[in-house]
Amino acid sequence: MTTTTYQVEGMTCGHCVSSVTDEVTKVPGVTAVDIDLATGAVKVTSSAPLDAAAVGAAVKEAGYSVSGGAPAAAGGCCSAS
Repeated sequence: MTTTTYQVEGMTCGHCVSSVTDEVTKVPGVTAVDIDLATGAVKVTSSAPLDAAAVGAAVKEAGYSVSGGAPAAAGGCCSAS
């Protein structure tokens, strides 16, 4: 098992956490996702090392961005329009 922690920007509520969890769980090989909303830490456990780009793409699909990556266009579930 491999565990990697990513910093995700823009999560502000339980729905945000659920969205990121749902998308990251779809990445092949992911066995668990644990998110600390207060710090933005997303701990991903997998059966083998993951491609960070695949995790970043899943986070972006949920509407957020991994720190250091390109900002997500959607801006998350709770952003002002």
